[in-house]
Amino acid sequence: MDTLSSVDELLTLDDAERLAEAALPPDAWSYVAGGAGDERTLRWNREAFSRCRLRYRVLVDVSEVSTETTVLGTPVSMPVLVAPMAFQQIAHEEGEVATARGAAAAGALFCLSTVATATPREVAEATPGAPKWLQIYVFRDRGVSDAVIEQALEAGFSALVLTADLPVYGRRHREARTGFTAPEDAAPALIAARKRGGARAGHHSLDLLESGLEWSYVTELRERYDVPVIVKGLVTAEDALLALEHGAAGIVVSNHGGRQLDGAIASLEALPEVVEAVDGRAEVYLDGGVRRGTDVATALALGARAVLVGRPALYGLAFGGAKGVEQVLGILRDELENALALLGCRSPADVTRAHVSTAKL
Repeated sequence: MDTLSSVDELLTLDDAERLAEAALPPDAWSYVAGGAGDERTLRWNREAFSRCRLRYRVLVDVSEVSTETTVLGTPVSMPVLVAPMAFQQIAHEEGEVATARGAAAAGALFCLSTVATATPREVAEATPGAPKWLQIYVFRDRGVSDAVIEQALEAGFSALVLTADLPVYGRRHREARTGFTAPEDAAPALIAARKRGGARAGHHSLDLLESGLEWSYVTELRERYDVPVIVKGLVTAEDALLALEHGAAGIVVSNHGGRQLDGAIASLEALPEVVEAVDGRAEVYLDGGVRRGTDVATALALGARAVLVGRPALYGLAFGGAKGVEQVLGILRDELENALALLGCRSPADVTRAHVSTAKL
């Protein structure tokens, strides 16, 4: 099929990407789809999956297969979580509220960005009882970050995800060429930060963020708040060990979707060394490049507890709001269920290192 004319023809996440690109103006699409520099890491995140080979088992009773699992003890319908993404109103007028509704309908956990265009309270009111985590950017004025965290915890968010790989903004040429401007006036945290800390010239107001953040902040979060702390943006065993040392309950192996340091190692390539270093002392998740249920299975085989998907959720949001997000996540869930059965696995817990060959990774 050369073109996709409607959601009725939606079969894969590549189809969803085409629908989203058609629905968005070029500047918004550059932000959603683009990466840093020459976008090598953006490409490598996906290409890394093609270098893995699944090793399936046969004559296993897979008459009943479930994709359900848990993350930090929270039940979810599948090991696929919605990654934190900023400024979601560029894709749909209901922004993060719609994404959260779509995730809740699919039984998936939703992670809200600090620089969202909806508040934690608004998301919680729209999705009562659904699992939610809060991603943290730390402002120079720590009171701004503290206020977002406290509102989220009061609203029932169950974990904090500290993004560690954005001390400065990556060189994103695609955004610059289209003249993309983030809707900062629609992001409550940025509004509060400018009021408290003053505005200076800077792309996406990142001049308001703390560029001198160190590992001690992970310990501070763990000691101040009675919820698990997850560190997102690690690609080395060395940093994984530091995360454990400072009390992290979870680690997200991620290069920010190829949007920060171009030339950085693909997330999937980095996963095995992080898993080995952690050695079961924290949950490890993968973020970056997941587009198929077989990709999810590959990540599980290499030791991930679950994966996070960002762009695919935004694709669904762009073409269909909450229903579109639910539809995209449903495709991943159905593909994963099929992959588990063909691997000879009844659940995500049955997937092991023996199910994948990485000779070409």
